[in-house]
Amino acid sequence: MIGFRPAIATLACLAAVAASWAIAAELDEIQSRGELVWAADQEGGGPHVFPDPSDPRRLVGFEVEFAELLAGELGVKARFQQGQWDRLPLLLDQTADCVINGIELTPERRRDYGCSRPYFGYALQMVGRRAAPPAMLADLAEAGPAGAWRVGVLTGSAAEIEMRARAARGEAQVEVIGYDGTLDSMEQVQSGVLDAAVLDDCIVTFYADRFAALRNVDRPFAGGLYTVLTSHRTPKLAAAIDGAIGRLIADGRLKKLYDRWDLAGRQQMLMLRDAAEIPVARGRTLGELVRQTLPLLLSSAGMTVLLSCAAFPLAVAAGLAVAVGRLHGPAWLRPLLTGYVEVLRGTPLMLQLYAIFFLLPKIGLALPALVAAIIGLALNYSAYESEIYRAGLKAVPLGQFEAALSLGLTKWQALRHVLVPQAVRIVMPPVTSDFIALFKDTSVCSAITVIELTKRYSVLALSTGRIVELAVVTAVLYLCMSWPLAVLSRWFESRLDRPAGGGQ
Repeated sequence: MIGFRPAIATLACLAAVAASWAIAAELDEIQSRGELVWAADQEGGGPHVFPDPSDPRRLVGFEVEFAELLAGELGVKARFQQGQWDRLPLLLDQTADCVINGIELTPERRRDYGCSRPYFGYALQMVGRRAAPPAMLADLAEAGPAGAWRVGVLTGSAAEIEMRARAARGEAQVEVIGYDGTLDSMEQVQSGVLDAAVLDDCIVTFYADRFAALRNVDRPFAGGLYTVLTSHRTPKLAAAIDGAIGRLIADGRLKKLYDRWDLAGRQQMLMLRDAAEIPVARGRTLGELVRQTLPLLLSSAGMTVLLSCAAFPLAVAAGLAVAVGRLHGPAWLRPLLTGYVEVLRGTPLMLQLYAIFFLLPKIGLALPALVAAIIGLALNYSAYESEIYRAGLKAVPLGQFEAALSLGLTKWQALRHVLVPQAVRIVMPPVTSDFIALFKDTSVCSAITVIELTKRYSVLALSTGRIVELAVVTAVLYLCMSWPLAVLSRWFESRLDRPAGGGQ
């Protein structure tokens, strides 16, 4: 033990030296392994990165080819790394060397990451249904026929930032709804769930034929530039990427790439040659960060509580009914209820939410996102609750049921007044624990545009760059919500233990 501390100190020094060497040699490291790992989200679709329709195992898109050109300039091959779009920057310093996926150049990203010189210029385009309002962008200044306009955007994108800023300034009467995929919002406009969607103009142009029922609303607005993200810890790589982009512009290869994808190559080159510098955003103190984000986190925590408190009673009621039906229902009903439980337990909650929210509108049943989230959570948890209550009912001695019948009670009266109350008492602790689990599972509802606490944290953390600080605040909020339930669960357990401990 005497030599333990010096050994630790030596290892720490060696680690520090190795880390500093790795930062200094990061480009050499990439070249030595022979590949540049670039991250993107193929779910985002064209024209950026998407599976080849003729061979889904192969990725295509102008950014796929752009990444290959960049890698070639560095003397290596390009290797794709999949990630969720709004979380792609988190892959830097972990599994990816850079991020290439329509990442807009903003002051916050300039501050938190290494941003290359721009490689593409875009504008925002609003789309709506043909012959349906809004007719112009200016129409958003006033409420629509049903109140605030429902406008879909890609979560974390410049479109979301722009539309939320207009709403905050009072320039637009809109409810901005974020989606994890670019095409989700267009699908929702086409099915009538949304009034409009705002996306990058190149995406709208690429999918114009697929969404023939949609039209461009007014002209493009609020343009910007795409950048390649790298870590601040890899300055040599960032400089090499900047040099590579400059050479691709100078020798015309980038123009040819954009012309091949019908992206106005000459216009792109004129924009990229004259791109203005983006100022670095000012850092915020911890106090400023908490003051600005806590109200949003609290409101999203309220959404988490609402989802949990609305869904769980429905899950308990449905689960109890299923459990009773499987044990005491008609013979023909039992296989159906068993199938219900196995299907819901055997498929992911996210898939069930997608089916309710995205597939039902295709058959004419469009549910609001909040309603779909509550129904999806309730259905999913009802399967687990049914198993808990089935175990509780089977734990009640059969003699209790027979005694109730001998006293003249009907089968259903015996269940209602004798078996079920005892089963509820037995299963109360695991049911309470399930309620705590439901609090955390509400985070999945962000997949269908419901902004609860985890999603709000994700958006704020990525937009501010203060991942750790906001994670602590979010964890404290979850703890404040779940701790009383944990105490309640232990209280129920102690109540159930009392008779076994001597009838106190």
